[in-house]
Amino acid sequence: MNTGNNMDFFFDPRSIAIVGASPTPGKASHVILENLKKIGYNGSIYPINPKYEHIGDLKCYKSLAEIEEQIDVAVFVLPASKVIDILRGPVNNVRGAIIISSGFKEVEKGKWLEEELRDIVGEKGIRIIGPNCLGIYDAISRIDTFLVPTERAKRPKKGGLSILTQSGSFAVLIMDEMAIEGIGIARIVSYGNKVDVDEADCLHFLSEDEATRYVLLYIESVENGREFVDMASRCTAKKPVIAIKVGKGEAGLHAARSHTGAMGGKYEIYRAAFKKAGIIEVDGYEGLKDACKVLDAYDMVDGKNVLIITDGGGIGVSMADACEELGLEVKRLTDDLRKGLSPRLPTFSSTDNPIDLTASATDEAYFAALEEGFLNGYDIAIVTVLWGPPTLTAGVVDRINEAMNSYNKPVIICSPGGEFTRKMAKLFEGKGMPVFSTPEAAVRAAAVLTGHGTRLN
Repeated sequence: MNTGNNMDFFFDPRSIAIVGASPTPGKASHVILENLKKIGYNGSIYPINPKYEHIGDLKCYKSLAEIEEQIDVAVFVLPASKVIDILRGPVNNVRGAIIISSGFKEVEKGKWLEEELRDIVGEKGIRIIGPNCLGIYDAISRIDTFLVPTERAKRPKKGGLSILTQSGSFAVLIMDEMAIEGIGIARIVSYGNKVDVDEADCLHFLSEDEATRYVLLYIESVENGREFVDMASRCTAKKPVIAIKVGKGEAGLHAARSHTGAMGGKYEIYRAAFKKAGIIEVDGYEGLKDACKVLDAYDMVDGKNVLIITDGGGIGVSMADACEELGLEVKRLTDDLRKGLSPRLPTFSSTDNPIDLTASATDEAYFAALEEGFLNGYDIAIVTVLWGPPTLTAGVVDRINEAMNSYNKPVIICSPGGEFTRKMAKLFEGKGMPVFSTPEAAVRAAAVLTGHGTRLN
């Protein structure tokens, strides 16, 4: 982490230069140029390439030194050796660089080039994201340096999630998935080999960023553990930070070394660091998506006491098991709560936790179970809606939503099924309630909201 230099300009640049710009459709530099236009970047764009006088409607410059204005961000899309040559030259007007180029320490012959790049950071004070990265996708300031065309990876709407990742492919994958899920993105930073800017720098920025409600970390390795924990702690004090750690086993560590040149450490050290910093760790890509989905809908809760309501007994049992495995509490109903609830439920309902409304479930029964549970201290509810009972109508969506809003406590919907079920799921989602198709996913989401994550600490 380079604490001496500010990096805010990366997220609100007045000017962007594309070094190695090309007019040829399909080339990486041309894709980046077009993506900046499509997203509506409103600063100055400077294509740099001595071969051309113009690229499209933009004047093309022979070098960075030819531009009189200060360049906030120079995006390099050139072979690694040429990047070094240019940065060794007259670049006094450049504040920061995003180096998309690969061929640095992730390959054996490129290690010395990365050492030279590191020297340049110290000598010239240029802040660098990368190399071997995609750079920044920013829905707030409308920046898109990702070299993937928009028709191949959708760009999500503006929202509250910010993502930090060493992996460019992960950045594209999660961006595309969030667009499909309707989850809004604030900022994504793909920082690759992190010769300068690393996750600690980014966490420092995001901790103060009003546009970011919660942060997702995809981590292969952390070089400076103390700074990481300090900056992560600062960030988690203000907003949730979720992490997925890859390269936990020997095969994964080997893959990470060949991918970004990352040197991992024992997984137990990372787990301890996450716990100390207040980071919520999730297990695997599905756990990560569940976390994003639930945090996009709800704020964190203080307690971990879960009320389970279902109209199918078996699914409630599996949820109770999953809750226990993830450190959540599924406390039994008190005698007073049973007495108050029993007259409001269908005959033969199970007044325990899980509450099983059986095949006689009604819209009103769901409301009653939620109301009594929230009045009696439950922090969060996981509600399974199986659409078999003929007494159940689309009105149950409004009744569940009413209970949730009345008591200001989160309700996670679990509704597995086919075409009709998915149609009804859109009604829940339209009310701001996230819907999960498996009991395990719903419980993982509840664990994230309570700060437990999907791995026991």
